Amino acid sequence: MKILFVCHGNICRSPMAEFVMKDMLAKAGRRDVVVESAALHTDELGNDIHRGTRRELASHGIPFSPRQAWLLSAAKASEYDLIVGMDSYNMADLRRLVYPADVPKLARLLDFAGIRRDVADPWYTGNFDETYADVVAGCSALLEHLESCSDAPGK
Repeated sequence: MKILFVCHGNICRSPMAEFVMKDMLAKAGRRDVVVESAALHTDELGNDIHRGTRRELASHGIPFSPRQAWLLSAAKASEYDLIVGMDSYNMADLRRLVYPADVPKLARLLDFAGIRRDVADPWYTGNFDETYADVVAGCSALLEHLESCSDAPGK
């Protein structure tokens, strides 16, 4: 299973989700899931995660490593089993970007938790703890979803 988290620039929300999900999967003993994150726009290409994201992850003991924001393409998107956007703008961008056959792979993160709103964007608010709470809620529900799928007969 390959999961890709995406947001506008790939320096705040999507890498936060990437590292939170990797930590949750490691603690659950799930080594069968690959998790990455990418950008939908070129604003921050090549940049590492935002210092606010690094601070927030560190404050919760979530391991992370240096990385560079990269731009998602339709061809690259086809390599993933699940592509998770952070907000409705990301979802609109994704629907325009991916091949038609890959549209069923798209999901908005908080939808997994039954929360019908976007993940808070700290780029505008500076409130990384609110974003972290959203990411944890979405990733926890996504992990439960993965666990229930792996428990199904034939999985």
